[in-house]
Amino acid sequence: MVKLKNYSLEIKLFVLLLTFASLVSCAEKKFHITRVDGKEIGITEQQSENNGFGNSEQTKQIENFIKPYRDNIDKDLSLVLANAPETIDKSGEWQTPMGNFLSDITFEKSNLIFKQREQKAIDICLLNHGGIRTIITKGDVTARNAFEIMPFENSAIVVGLKSQQIIEMTNYIIKEKKPHPLKGLTFTIGKDNQPKNILINGKELEIERIYFVVTSDYLVNGGDNMTFFKEHVKKYDLDYKLRNIIIDYFKDNKVIKAEKDVRISKEL
Repeated sequence: MVKLKNYSLEIKLFVLLLTFASLVSCAEKKFHITRVDGKEIGITEQQSENNGFGNSEQTKQIENFIKPYRDNIDKDLSLVLANAPETIDKSGEWQTPMGNFLSDITFEKSNLIFKQREQKAIDICLLNHGGIRTIITKGDVTARNAFEIMPFENSAIVVGLKSQQIIEMTNYIIKEKKPHPLKGLTFTIGKDNQPKNILINGKELEIERIYFVVTSDYLVNGGDNMTFFKEHVKKYDLDYKLRNIIIDYFKDNKVIKAEKDVRISKEL
């Protein structure tokens, strides 16, 4: 230990400074990542030959390595699961065949799980029209169709909503003027552009009741400005991707049809 008793103040301060500097320099340094840069490099013949990525032989080796996996996936996706007697399209002002189909099967498949896990029943299904990326054409239906319809990794979520949020839901649909997939909820758009005759599975809306609505995780978080979902009082993650719901329905039903009933009507 350094004895400073017999030295001047300046020397004492100098020694203390050196001691402090030595302790700081020996301390463990912590580093943090502030930025990560990257870019996509396509594996093509042209890049192999011109951009120095490798050579054509290396590209062929990569292709040969990937091919068995690609062929196996393609085989699974091309497997015929069902048949559509007629095309299920997205045409319609307030509801569409495709929207009815997706909301119906999401309601059905999700309700089975919800009843088993929570001993409760789903009342409504609401999805977003923009989430439907294609239609089901007449003829054979495969797993690839499900990936084309729903290419996103969205999962089914059930939320408990108060009657006020159900009313907000109807007002949102009227304001947006889009045929969002809807099941379990019906109403009429009055001449004043306000919702009338709001029914949940054929019964009048109950003010004090909590209604269970199945939708996607994207919408639960306020996607497509469906902010009423963020006011939920309960939330249940079914751990069931919407795409898998479609695939499972195809497997269970060899003939695919869409209901064409009127769910939203407009007062003339």
